[in-house]
Amino acid sequence: MNRLAAMETFVRVVDAGSFSNAAKLLRVGQPAVSKTVAQLEDRLGVRLLLRSTLGLTPTEAGWKFYEGAKRSLAEAEDAEHTARQAGTGLSGRLRVCAPVTFARMHVIPKLPSFLEENSSLNIDVVLDDHNIDLVEQGIDLALRMGRLSDSSLTARKIGESARLVVGTPDYFANFGTPKTPRDLIMHQAIIYEQGEGGTNWAFQKGNTATSVTLGGRLHVSAAEGVREGVLAGMGLAIASEWMFAPELAAKAVIPVLTDWSLPAIDLWIVSSSGRQMSAKARTFATFVEHCVTNIQQNS
Repeated sequence: MNRLAAMETFVRVVDAGSFSNAAKLLRVGQPAVSKTVAQLEDRLGVRLLLRSTLGLTPTEAGWKFYEGAKRSLAEAEDAEHTARQAGTGLSGRLRVCAPVTFARMHVIPKLPSFLEENSSLNIDVVLDDHNIDLVEQGIDLALRMGRLSDSSLTARKIGESARLVVGTPDYFANFGTPKTPRDLIMHQAIIYEQGEGGTNWAFQKGNTATSVTLGGRLHVSAAEGVREGVLAGMGLAIASEWMFAPELAAKAVIPVLTDWSLPAIDLWIVSSSGRQMSAKARTFATFVEHCVTNIQQNS
């Protein structure tokens, strides 16, 4: 028995509501459809359909098999499409959303090579630190950082970054270097007002934990503001290592309190639940994963 063909037959039966309607859609005889479903039930050892004068009703096992079969068929179809496109590259339009600073620093500079490999593909990059509605905005794929609060999304973690207390050498020369988390109370901080920022932070060193509430005159709603505030010497900040990767490498920004740790920040690839991710979206996701790997190797 061809397993994939049997799955397709069963899905058609459930969708069509009868063996005869499914047979018409599949362009085969009704006995062949009935035989395939019976063979499936024998192979699985469970009843998939309840037959009555009112029609066919999937059992609980039948519904579970139906849902799994639909996913498998969609994945098989997408795999075929990917294989067909392999020789010619991807085409059409891909709409992605990403946090402003991460995309500007680590994704967009690498896009030329990606677009060169896929010369028929166009990309709309929506830069937004907020978690926008993917369906409403027509987003195929999004990058999100931190904790995911929307359970309706399909998500896959692709990386994480350490958080650091950072500032410029001039700032610390002028205002002193904090030796303990409690010393941060005496400093100006650039406060990031999105969900993964704020003023309250928990530090850990071995078995010792302490919490600190930062103070600062500058509060910003986008990570770009954190970067510019720190680089202008207006204060220190608690930020991901990714946000200041070039400056950390060049020592234009330095980390302090390095013997204490802060909660890491996760990076996720997310898409709308229930929608099969397209080949071009999956290819772009792989591209972003390579970008993240390069950041970590160079840090």
